[in-house]
Amino acid sequence: MRNIVFVFFVISSLGIAEEKTQDETKTIEILGATQISADQIEDALDIKKRDWFAFWKDSTPRIHTRLIQSLPETLKSFFDSEGYYDATYNIGENNDSVRILISENSPVKVYSIFVDSDFDITPFITLKERDIFKSKQFVETKNAIIAKLLSDGYCSYDLDTKAYIDLETHKADLIYKLKKGDICTFGETTIKGADGIDDNVVLSRVEALNGEKFSTEKIKTTYQRLEDLEAFDSILINADRKIYNVVPVDITLKLIENPYYFTGGVGYDSYAGSSVQAQLVKRNFFGNAQKLILTGRYSSKEQLYDIDFFRPSLIHYKDYYLDFGFNGGYSNLEFEGFVEEKEYLKAFAAYQFDKLFLKAGMAGENINISVLNTPEPGIIYGNFKLYYPYFQAIYDARDDRLNPKNGYYLTSYLEYGLPYSADASDYIKMLFEARGIYTWNDLTFAAVGKLGTIKEISNLLPESKLFFGGGSYSNRAYGYNQIGVISSPTQYSVEGAMSMANLSLEMDFPIKKDIYGAVFTDNTMLDSKSYDFSGEIITSAGIGVRYITPVGPLKLDVGMNVNDISQYSVQFQLGQSF
Repeated sequence: MRNIVFVFFVISSLGIAEEKTQDETKTIEILGATQISADQIEDALDIKKRDWFAFWKDSTPRIHTRLIQSLPETLKSFFDSEGYYDATYNIGENNDSVRILISENSPVKVYSIFVDSDFDITPFITLKERDIFKSKQFVETKNAIIAKLLSDGYCSYDLDTKAYIDLETHKADLIYKLKKGDICTFGETTIKGADGIDDNVVLSRVEALNGEKFSTEKIKTTYQRLEDLEAFDSILINADRKIYNVVPVDITLKLIENPYYFTGGVGYDSYAGSSVQAQLVKRNFFGNAQKLILTGRYSSKEQLYDIDFFRPSLIHYKDYYLDFGFNGGYSNLEFEGFVEEKEYLKAFAAYQFDKLFLKAGMAGENINISVLNTPEPGIIYGNFKLYYPYFQAIYDARDDRLNPKNGYYLTSYLEYGLPYSADASDYIKMLFEARGIYTWNDLTFAAVGKLGTIKEISNLLPESKLFFGGGSYSNRAYGYNQIGVISSPTQYSVEGAMSMANLSLEMDFPIKKDIYGAVFTDNTMLDSKSYDFSGEIITSAGIGVRYITPVGPLKLDVGMNVNDISQYSVQFQLGQSF
């Protein structure tokens, strides 16, 4: 069974522009270096090389003619930074090419390391005795020590780092002296430029609270949370002033000039076919950083029309702020064995501070389950009206939301169907998720575990409210919500499950610059009984490619069932799944 999620094309412009570029460059050849790789030297000299995917282009390295004159200075600066202060270079040039002959000679090595500190800095001193002295590595150590001090609240430190280099003996003596000083605290917050937005809205996003221990992480989180409001063109947080050991926080904002944001696109899915999607966002909607989002999506298998409204900090008491919002719309979605038509409306209140996020709300859904082609045994068709309160708790201890390298993430969700009439579905639905991420030597290991169960107290739930598997956040050998109750490692039904468990393991590794590879396995259990996690498991494995962008990784995954490789899927998404 195949499922192709997205197909896209990249068109490259060839010809005249490329010829013009080659007229301004010359081929370059680097010889003689034995300790430093040619790739490192080429990167330092800004040498143009063929991109790994551009197989149709000439692979010969080329250098822009305007850079040739500065080659001696650039080479000296680079080899000095790598510890080879005695390196020599012979540069030859003709009309078409440049040749560089390098002799690295003896490097400068670390001879001694002296540390005098009242704060443990040894984990950050990466240069060891007899290592080649690299100035960049030495500077990175100093920066890492400062970052750790500021993260731990020490803003009044006295740090002195020196490297004494003897070019005759090729020895470097390193000295680190540190007095950490006293713990600093945040002072008062001042706000400028937030015209039309209540100060409480801005303060609801400030985690650098007056009297709290100083931390650069709290400043970073404050910036991220203010940015999430999407109400400002620029955000400047200044925490450089220091009055004894108290650091005031100065926030300067510039309101967004163009509050409207429109996105649209087309895609292809082998299950849903061609699709089109459009979204209109009105930021700072009637002031106070309110947001209105209108979304539409259409394909032969799905039609969706959705409206979202968000109001930050509607209610506050002291340092506690509650956000409010509502979400409503209409959707018509085909599953494997039935069609779900739904009108829905949700209202919620949310609280967020530091790593904790809490959300509670009330929802109503009018769901109609109808026959897709022929009636499927086990599926109850008809109309269902559901009213339920729901609660979600998230604890996010990852080091980055867009592309985490270390940390963990925990979430739980609870939904209770109200028995408002004799025909109403009375039920409890619970879902738990845990993610763990750890990076070692540029290898990122991630594990994501999910566990869910539903208890029908009285009357039955509509099929679409049960658990299904498949997709980028579940089992990547199958399309979204393609897997129903599993009967064997290769077979499943169209019916939803009462209990669900999913475990995904992934390792990401660097290929080149912002390009990473991945290997993964997804393991899915879907059972027809409540609180029963002993059912059959479908296991998939696959490989993927990630391209790191400012808004998260662009991911392409190919997964297949390990017991039947004819069941496979290609998944394409923007954003990390752990």
